[in-house]
Amino acid sequence: MKMRVGMGFDVHQLEEGKDFWLGGVKLVAEKGAVGHSDADVLIHAICDALLGAANLGDIGFHFSNTDARWKGMQSAFFLQEATRMITEKGWQIENIDCSLCLEKPKINPYIPAMKQVLAPLMEISEELISIKATTNERMGYVGREEGVNAYAVVLLRKD
Repeated sequence: MKMRVGMGFDVHQLEEGKDFWLGGVKLVAEKGAVGHSDADVLIHAICDALLGAANLGDIGFHFSNTDARWKGMQSAFFLQEATRMITEKGWQIENIDCSLCLEKPKINPYIPAMKQVLAPLMEISEELISIKATTNERMGYVGREEGVNAYAVVLLRKD
């Protein structure tokens, strides 16, 4: 049996009046993330972790932010495609551990809904997904509420 670890990171600016998508869930918030697609930093970080662990590049390689096809696209599509790519190479997801960093809104109330959205996109159980959130203690771009970032670590297995 082979095992591989992948790590993903993503960051997006926040802007008033934009929708705020995290983990495939639209949050109630004054500001939302700015990006070429729906700017879902959590899904983008998970995609990078999956693709990286399988040595398949990153989300930007497969879904460039200069390609008009992906303009406004829901990130759920990218996650389904990344999952398809790793599965075609014989990899299975063992677990995913994610951390979000933003000042507000509070993320805990949204975590169950995020897991309910993410699990079927990756064809795994919700119990294999860990999502945590923290603030940046009012420091830096996150602390000034100018941006949001996400980290994801994934363990893949090939029998």
